[in-house]
Amino acid sequence: MALTSREVKQLCGRFSYERGQAALQGGQVILHRVEQPDVGDETKLAYSATVQSSQRYDVVVELSGQGRVPDVNASCTCPSLASYSQLCSHIAAVLLAIVELTKSGTVPQPQEEKNAASAAVPRPAQGKPLDEKLLSLFLPEAPTLGARAASYGEERPLLEIEYVCRPLPYGIPEPEWLIGVELNVGSGKRHPVADIREFLKRCERGERYAFARGAEFDPARHALSPRDDEIVRLLARISSHERTALAAAPVIQTRVKSGSSERTLPIPPVYWESLQPLLAAAEHARLATEHSGEGKLAVSDRPVPLRFELGEAEDGEYALRAAGLDRLLVLKAYGLAIADGELCRIPAAECRQLAELKKLLGDEHGSGSAGSGERLPISAARIGAFVEHAAPGLMRLGTVVIDPVLSEKLTRRPLRAKLFLDRVRDRLLAGLEFHYGDIVVHPLEADERRHRSDRILIREGEKEQAILRIMNAGGFYKTEGGYVMADEDAEYEFLYHKLPELEKLAQVYATTAVKLRLHSGPSPVVVTVQTEERMDWLEFRFDLDGIRDSELKEIVKALQEKRKYYRLPEGTLLSLESPSFLEVMRLLDEAAIRKNEWYNSRARVPLSRALLLTGALDREKSDAVRFAKSVRKLLENMRNPDHLDHEVPESLSPILRDYQKYGYQWMKTLAHYRFGGILADEMGLGKTLQSIAYLVSELPGIRASAQPALIVCPASLVYNWLSELRRFAPEVRAAVVDGAEADRTAVWRSVERRAAAEAAPDVLITSYPLLRKDIRRLRPLAFHTLLLDEAQNVKNEATQTAKAVKSLAAPRRFALTGTPIENRLAELWSICDAVFPELFGDKNRFFELPPGEVSRRIRPFLLRRRKNDVLRDLPDKLESDRLSELLPEQKKLYVAYLAELRAEAVKHLKDKDHRPNRIRILAGLTRLRQLICHPALFVEGYKGGSAKLEQLLELIDEGLASGRRILVFSQFTTMLDLIGKELVYRGLPYFRLDGETPPADRVEMSERFNAGELSLFLVSLKAGGTGLNLTGADTVILYDLWWNPAVEAQAADRAHRIGQRKVVQVIRMVARGTIEERMTELQRRKLDLIDEVLEPGAGESLAALTEEELQELLRHD
Repeated sequence: MALTSREVKQLCGRFSYERGQAALQGGQVILHRVEQPDVGDETKLAYSATVQSSQRYDVVVELSGQGRVPDVNASCTCPSLASYSQLCSHIAAVLLAIVELTKSGTVPQPQEEKNAASAAVPRPAQGKPLDEKLLSLFLPEAPTLGARAASYGEERPLLEIEYVCRPLPYGIPEPEWLIGVELNVGSGKRHPVADIREFLKRCERGERYAFARGAEFDPARHALSPRDDEIVRLLARISSHERTALAAAPVIQTRVKSGSSERTLPIPPVYWESLQPLLAAAEHARLATEHSGEGKLAVSDRPVPLRFELGEAEDGEYALRAAGLDRLLVLKAYGLAIADGELCRIPAAECRQLAELKKLLGDEHGSGSAGSGERLPISAARIGAFVEHAAPGLMRLGTVVIDPVLSEKLTRRPLRAKLFLDRVRDRLLAGLEFHYGDIVVHPLEADERRHRSDRILIREGEKEQAILRIMNAGGFYKTEGGYVMADEDAEYEFLYHKLPELEKLAQVYATTAVKLRLHSGPSPVVVTVQTEERMDWLEFRFDLDGIRDSELKEIVKALQEKRKYYRLPEGTLLSLESPSFLEVMRLLDEAAIRKNEWYNSRARVPLSRALLLTGALDREKSDAVRFAKSVRKLLENMRNPDHLDHEVPESLSPILRDYQKYGYQWMKTLAHYRFGGILADEMGLGKTLQSIAYLVSELPGIRASAQPALIVCPASLVYNWLSELRRFAPEVRAAVVDGAEADRTAVWRSVERRAAAEAAPDVLITSYPLLRKDIRRLRPLAFHTLLLDEAQNVKNEATQTAKAVKSLAAPRRFALTGTPIENRLAELWSICDAVFPELFGDKNRFFELPPGEVSRRIRPFLLRRRKNDVLRDLPDKLESDRLSELLPEQKKLYVAYLAELRAEAVKHLKDKDHRPNRIRILAGLTRLRQLICHPALFVEGYKGGSAKLEQLLELIDEGLASGRRILVFSQFTTMLDLIGKELVYRGLPYFRLDGETPPADRVEMSERFNAGELSLFLVSLKAGGTGLNLTGADTVILYDLWWNPAVEAQAADRAHRIGQRKVVQVIRMVARGTIEERMTELQRRKLDLIDEVLEPGAGESLAALTEEELQELLRHD
């Protein structure tokens, strides 16, 4: 019976599974107990656990069954468990913990558990109950061992411990040296500990350990000194992690089998720094070595006693003799050596050199005869280098003595390197000489041809090698006579990059033929950027002193091909890597000028390319790039749109806030230059209102050109746009393009015929689906402005929607979206390609740009503000309406029921005694509102959808993606049931509060929500409209409207109250052309009256409506 992570995911669902994984990885799961609930039943295991997130949740999980997959019964104290059709994230976290422990073998299976328990009965001291073992996995280590240190006033006798450190060979085939520790323990007489690992394990458990007959350590009867207790605890930790710690040490991991392996515990180097100070302070700590016997453990910084003698040998060569190596043991892994019974610290590099020196002159066991005159022969050819390099290193290890005869032969002169360059038959030739006074060394000659004398030359080897490395990397091939190069690219690289390095190390002698290859002096290259007279084109002019115009185009071509140099007709290699050329190359890259756009030294491109140069304005201090005044003004205007100071329409100026006026100026500036842009303000900051202000300002141009503006948006927002235009800009003639194909075609034809100005619409509104259907009609048409609302609909360039949008003709184009990038950077390119294709060019070029460059280029054309950024300009509460259109099947039911109710109202409301009929009419109005919410609320067997529910789910997805925390209010609990069902289907957890929620649970859920748990809260308007503090929310959605706006305001005030630090957005969902639209109008008319005249709560029911108001509600256009 074993549970897998796949089965956990199936039981809990994707959302709970992922939340559970995060809780487990975050260390929030604590398993307390595992037991068999039914004694003797091996097929059941019960786990108790706690998950600590924002609050503590207790979880009980029972696994049962004999099959491969166990049955799972689980419970959790979280109240939201009832909202899930599957198990919650807390249970998922515990199940995943069980999976991990089962994989590692830590939690025994039922059959194994039984065997383990029965085996533990005769010797209870050797094992613990299963629940205690499991609990110990998650508890912190106890601060002290079972062998307690003696405390003040205790009468238990102290046991003394003697620590013996000795070098221990470790690893094969060539053992390294580690430090091993042995223990002698006793009171009075000390007994050797035969098995140190078992002794330490018993100490840790608080169990007895016998040293010899009649001699034992019993924690109940003996105590340790505080110092010994600390050392033994550390040794116990080392023993338990011995294998892992040694694996990290630079030694071969195969322990030498010897009689002392159980007696001695090797100390990994990583632990020695912690253990050594404790041992040094212990009363009984000794160092034992083969040569020096035993002595007190001490660590010294004094030099090791070594002596090196360098002199002539009998055969005319030279030799190095060493004394003291036989008495020296190097512990390389610790940076220590043992000399004369003492530990000596040695720096790591010198320690490695000393270990290698022992191998050369003796061996690592100290069995060589270096101490009796072992010598290392040194050839005459190497003695100079030996004295220069090896002797200083030996001086750091010990004392160095050089024979006086040898010392007299040593000659030291400064190095003067000389490099000779020439060009013969298109080949570069180089000769190299090292001069030491009157001695000349030719480095490419064979050893036997080099200068010989009785003098021993101490050469500057490091400087020679530095010169030779540069020559070897220069692209030459070598002969005994010198260096030869035939490749022109390699020649340029050498002359412009390697040669300056060599000039710092050597004297360079170059012939005239070589000097002609180098372009003398700086390259005063200049690119001038200016606009043409009509401001439609941008011109780049390329100038270079001393270069003919006929060559300039080829130089530009070489720059665009990223070549490092250009060969002029006379053979000079003109470097294109100077700072000025690199600045020009960067400018040309930013402007995306293609090769075929150059004519000799000039390039002419569309003015929109200037937008790519906004960053270059900061670098204009460079002498290589010069901007004309008109170009600088253009770039400055793009950086600061308010510089142009376009006048805000008078009717909207009092309404627009400062940040919205800035957005309007930004749109006007882009439109002025015929550039596209992305208005990416966060949801609720008024992208629609800023766009309406722009459209109002463009009305004269729209009507003069007889080209309407086109707004494309999701189908659910079409009438929302129409409502907002009528509300804020009644002077704009706006029309929705929807309905049957014939109706839509008639509208497009009127645009095509340029209908009379007084009859033609100024703004047309259509949806993305209808745009795809009508695109053949739209392609030939010309629009003044194109606005793409919720522009993430064109984020995938391969879709028919994106292709249709990009085929529209409009010189001014704007995208409105709060999420310009949702998953991939390609989405941003696709939106840009729809509104401003010139900005990035094709997709391949876009992906060649690093993200930082993408950000730099798009900055002037993407305006994004978050609520926190413009907080001072925002009211405390933003209120807006979201309009939707009833679905066709929904509309049929609504119209039929409305007609029946209207007939009844006309018949009965005129009667003097109409109270019974009035109640029936008011009940009918409630049914109409239920049809608007979702016909399934009272129409049995209804299988269709609801426009409002679809729009709500879109709002929730958009809000959660923006990090919003949302309250959804409805007066119908059955509607909350339907919403909850959809949320569960989408894997979105939520809290829910209605009239059935106990008062205590109301408070608890509110506190948990405000603490950050979950991001959705469904609330019954009646039950949650008062008495709740839900300041953890920043978005309130009123799914269905209430008769009195004061009730809705109370609901919104659950979030908008003292303690709220964020701007609260209140969204009222209204179905267009229904009684909800009439209710909205009534609310606006009555709002002042309710606030000023009526007492709180008055008019909050249907009964407060007058007959005239009832008839108005039932009016149907």
